[in-house]
Amino acid sequence: MCIFCKIANKEIPTKVVLEDDDWLAFHDTNPQAPTHVLVIPKRHVAGLREATPEDQALLGKVLLGAQQVAQKLGIGDSGFRTVINSGANAGQTVFHLHVHVLGGRAMGWPPG
Repeated sequence: MCIFCKIANKEIPTKVVLEDDDWLAFHDTNPQAPTHVLVIPKRHVAGLREATPEDQALLGKVLLGAQQVAQKLGIGDSGFRTVINSGANAGQTVFHLHVHVLGGRAMGWPPG
C-alpha cells in the first residue's frame, strides 16, 4: 500500500485541513510556499496518466476540494496555484494522484 493510501486510511497521522468521503487534504511535509497542501483521492489512482473515464467524477471532486482548501486557508481570493505532476520526469515522487495547492506568495511563471 502506498504512503498516501496509508494517510487516507488514517494509518499514518497527518495534519488534515479538510476531507469528505472521497478526498483528503493535508499539509505537505516539505512546503514550497507559505501555504502548501496536498489533496488526494481516498481511492488509489496512481496518477493523472492512469485515470480512466470512470474516474471523471472523482477528479472533479478532488479539484473542487482544492478550491475549498484555498478558501479555508485564506488564499482563495488572493490567488493560488494547483499542480498535478504526472510521471517521474514531471516530478511525481509519490505515485498516488495528488493536487498541490500552493499560495501565500506571488508565483513566478514559467514554473519549474
